[in-house]
Parts: sequence; structure tokens; C-alpha cells
Amino acid sequence: MSLPYALLGLLAVEPRSGYELTKEFSGPLGQYAWQAGHTSIYPELNKLAERGLVEVTEEGARGSRTYSVTPAGYTELRSWMLTPPQGTKVRNQQVLRMFLISALEPGDALAMLRRIAAYTAAEATELREIMEQAPPEIPEGPDGFGYLAAEYGLRQYDATHGWARWAIEKLEARAGAEPA
Repeated sequence: MSLPYALLGLLAVEPRSGYELTKEFSGPLGQYAWQAGHTSIYPELNKLAERGLVEVTEEGARGSRTYSVTPAGYTELRSWMLTPPQGTKVRNQQVLRMFLISALEPGDALAMLRRIAAYTAAEATELREIMEQAPPEIPEGPDGFGYLAAEYGLRQYDATHGWARWAIEKLEARAGAEPA
């Protein structure tokens, strides 16, 4: 149920229209963190408005509305951000695959790990190129919105890449030690 909080967070940074919010989710936010399209964004904005967490601050052409987070919305966002997740079941497809990797033939397991290593290396390279264009300090406001998330993503890719290389070495060593 993170979409309401994603919208509150985006609106806390800067008032936006539903169209502008949809564009945010079609960029790095949607690619790396949370996907949402206009069919889920607009109904959620209406629910947030009904709860008094956002308000329409401007109406434009063709029914365009600009939304802002209310003080109650900011309080809700702050509470969610500062409270550790509890009682949520973790569903991570990648971790599930790692639990089940032993079900594969050694060659298939190695192929899978090599794909993970290649993918994470490529993604880390792409993020590094993006980060090289960023200023050395974390910008305030909308320009800095993804800076910390990009650094987190980069470190996550690097960690996963290192793990995949480690796992490949272990499986290759085991395969070399097993009798043919």
C-alpha cells in the first residue's frame, strides 16, 4: 500500500498535477522504486483528497488540477517514513529464486548467476553515469528527490553484483572439486 505515500511524498516536495505525477512514475521512480499509472494515480488522489491529506490548489485548462499535500498529509507521510515496517510479509522474487537455486543443474545455476552479475554491473554503470551528472551535494527540492535513492540503488547493485561473483566462484570451485 505504498502508492498513497509515494504520492504524498511527491506532493510534499512540490505541488503537481495528476499528469505530472504520472510522468514521475514513468521515469526513474517507476523504473527503480514503484510503478503506477494514471489509472491508479487519479483514484488514489481522490481518496487522499477525501481523507484531507491532499488538496486541489489550482484548476487549469481541460480539468487539470494541481494538488498539494496538506499539513495532515505531511503528518501522515512523516509518520509512515519514521515508523519501521512491521507485520509485513516480505515477498521478494529474487530472494525466492536464491532459495531455490539448488533445484537447478549446476550449469543452469551458473548461467543464472552470470546473468545476475551482468545485469547488476550494467545497471550500476548506468546509475554511475547518471550520478556523475549530479551536483556533488544533495540538492534541495525536486532536483534532489532521487539523489539519495540513486545512491541507494547504486550500492544495492554493487552489493548484488559482488554477491553473484562470490556465488559463481563458490559453485565453480565446488564443480571443480567434484569427481567427473
